Amino acid sequence: MSGDLHESLRDNVRILGDSLGRTIADDLGQGFVDRIETIRGLAKSGRQGDGQSSRELIEYLRKLPDRDLLPVTRAFNQFLNLANIAEQHYRARFRRVEDYKPGSQPVLSDLLARAREAGHAPRKLVESLASMRVELVLTAHPTEVIRRTLIQKYDAIDECLTVIESSLDYPERASRARGRLEELISQAWHTDEIRHERPTPVDEAKWGFAVIENSLWQAVPAFHRDLDSLLLESAGERLPLDAAPIVFASWMGGDRDGNPNVTSRVTREVLLLGRWMAADLYLRDLEQLKAELSMWKCNSALRAEVGNVAEPYRELLKRLVQRVEATRDWAKAQLDGRSFEGGPIIENSDQLYAPLLTCYRSLCDVGLDTIANGALLDTLRRVAVFGVTLTKLDIRQEASRHALVMEELTDALGLGHYRDWSEEQRQAFLLSELESRRPLIPRRWDCSAETREVLDTFLVIANEQSEALGTYIISMAGQPSDVLTVALLMKEVGGAVTLPIAPLFETLDDLNRAGDVIDRLLALPGYRALAGERQEVMIGYSDSAKDAGQLAAAWAQYRAQERLVEVCRHHGVSLTLFHGRGGAVGRGGGPAYAAILSQPPGSVNGSLRVTEQGEMIRFKFGQPDIALRSMEIYACAVLEATLLPPPSPEPHWREEMDRLAEIAHRSYVGVVREDPDFVPYFRAVTPEGVLGHLPLGSRPTKRRQDGGVETLRAIPWIFAWTQIRLMLPAWLGSGEAFSTRIEEEGGLEVLREMRDRWPFFGTYLDMLEMLLAKADVGIASYYEQRLVDEPALKELGAQLRQRFTRLESVLLTLLDQSQLLEQTPLIYQAIEVRNPYIDPLHGLQAELLQRNRDADGAISGELSRALMVTMAGIAAGLRNTG
Repeated sequence: MSGDLHESLRDNVRILGDSLGRTIADDLGQGFVDRIETIRGLAKSGRQGDGQSSRELIEYLRKLPDRDLLPVTRAFNQFLNLANIAEQHYRARFRRVEDYKPGSQPVLSDLLARAREAGHAPRKLVESLASMRVELVLTAHPTEVIRRTLIQKYDAIDECLTVIESSLDYPERASRARGRLEELISQAWHTDEIRHERPTPVDEAKWGFAVIENSLWQAVPAFHRDLDSLLLESAGERLPLDAAPIVFASWMGGDRDGNPNVTSRVTREVLLLGRWMAADLYLRDLEQLKAELSMWKCNSALRAEVGNVAEPYRELLKRLVQRVEATRDWAKAQLDGRSFEGGPIIENSDQLYAPLLTCYRSLCDVGLDTIANGALLDTLRRVAVFGVTLTKLDIRQEASRHALVMEELTDALGLGHYRDWSEEQRQAFLLSELESRRPLIPRRWDCSAETREVLDTFLVIANEQSEALGTYIISMAGQPSDVLTVALLMKEVGGAVTLPIAPLFETLDDLNRAGDVIDRLLALPGYRALAGERQEVMIGYSDSAKDAGQLAAAWAQYRAQERLVEVCRHHGVSLTLFHGRGGAVGRGGGPAYAAILSQPPGSVNGSLRVTEQGEMIRFKFGQPDIALRSMEIYACAVLEATLLPPPSPEPHWREEMDRLAEIAHRSYVGVVREDPDFVPYFRAVTPEGVLGHLPLGSRPTKRRQDGGVETLRAIPWIFAWTQIRLMLPAWLGSGEAFSTRIEEEGGLEVLREMRDRWPFFGTYLDMLEMLLAKADVGIASYYEQRLVDEPALKELGAQLRQRFTRLESVLLTLLDQSQLLEQTPLIYQAIEVRNPYIDPLHGLQAELLQRNRDADGAISGELSRALMVTMAGIAAGLRNTG
């Protein structure tokens, strides 16, 4: 692989690394830094093929005294986080948020030009962007191991790099920035990187709001300004004032699926926090506008509203400020459990938007367009996107919890046992009650605590403004009755507020039946009267891949979307697909642009919802410049998929995928479900057993505390395999599928045809290639050597590594390459530069896991912390781990 990292990236990595070295030397002495450099040198030589250095590295790490284990792990972890800062800075500067092959960077201006060439009129482009509805749903950080206090320091370090680069002609300014950089890195080194307590759902929500405050609040109006400029140039008009092509929703504080810590009380608190923070942010905008809009010329509408005053805009804004201040004080009083005695508050977006629009129209009417389209337009755009709650809060709950409510209710009313009814009986009962005017739930019903909590959640919905809430998602949905039950509970408890209801299809069987379930649901007249002309359906990527293997799951997801598009078209219903993607490839992760364009034609019709999950929120939206580029990528991808959709797959490609998926699924299940040694091997070789001690998020690592792999959540399942660099969930089964076809006559040719002409298949191979490049069977083998004793388990490990090696060889043949990532050098080099810092953490983690097992899980607090730091460091080095 020729070429180096871009010079500016390499320089910044060196600047940050040197500063860290000086900080550690000041704290622990130059001798300790020399030890770190010895470890790094051995790791680097080992990576270059020197087997002796690799053996010396392991021996060196195993001989480290206990007192050195924590500072050594911290040093490598800290460097990897600094390397991430340098790379993020580089990506923001050069607009490289996502990784693409050369020449395939998505640019909105180029797309608009291609759309015009394809015959789309300028007006069509404006209408498409104005009606576009992309919702990015921020979910809690189950794999974000970096504390918020450190993230703030890292953001400040990034700002220092910007100042240094822009101060070539101002040496004094650059010198001050370098001094500040040294200070921040010292602060980071002397800050505990591991939380001592698991975050609460409210903590997670506050983190999400902080992303909006620190980044998206600036990025959103900048994104709209760029869109306006492009449309003025290509179509001669701006985006409509109230258009919001990209908006934000959240699961933080609303996702109660398997998380007993998310209660109705928590959901209400999070909703109030959103109102409080929104009011606080808008007050900053309004104070700026009040200072700037000092002009006296206005139209008759504004004059009629404020009277004959010298500064009409300031007068109207002063009144609005008072109302927004009252809203902030009201929200704070509610959070504190106090009564509120203030004036009228802002109840909905219109009450905030209308006075601003009056100012805007007045300025335009009197010829002050330049002023109107400045800071005032930015605030109008923010209101259109963020409303008065910052995000729409989704509610998610398992179907079984709703069914239990119905079971308890029918039993209490003497109507029989709901759980024993057939699906047809359930539907008939639910539809009848949906049409009934009388209440079904007794006013003074003495129900169980579990049922009361479900009902209290619907009560929170009933007492909220509908614009504060997003979608009600039903996890583990499998039948139309699952949707009808939520509709009935919403009617019984929720009153006038009704939310869109999205069944979530997660397992392979669920995906295969998704189209038929929605077909039966939409055929019910009683349901159509409630749902109207729109239907949202969520596709699960995590559990389907864990259930069936990545290749079979990917094809099932594709076919399910095709069928859903067909069903909704037949019923005359507008479909919005909600993609539940994670950060890791094994959970549907990867570049958003490629992922969206690889969906079936017609599945992205100007409308899309997708989760932004795990550490990817920070990587894609944590800084304004990167958030701006991320939004452009989403807008570009959705517009292209809508106006220039990909071709439908050829019939023989479908046959190929059916065959590949069948082989891969059989192979995956044969290992994960049917090999009796698999679960013991998984638990022996990975840090799965201690993951529960790492305070990653508010949700438990398991749905149930008993059982095997099937009870483990997809996130820790992926995270555990990533820690040992085997990445098994994302590739197991694929090697057998591809090698079987390549060995057959004509197999290679048709697979390469699919690679070149079908975005779905080409993107799958790209993601698999990136995944294999991050994996390392040598490291996985060392974990096994250190942690596994039973010969049968070691034999299974050897078989898994052989499968991996065979897949790598087959994939290179398919891609017609001599090595992985030939076409994406930035990813390749980013992995290469990190490996000498990740490798020692793997060695130390295996050692600490063994010591922990020898001590029956009772190693000292400092060694336990060192083990946690190794997990954090490996996650930081590999990035998309969950």
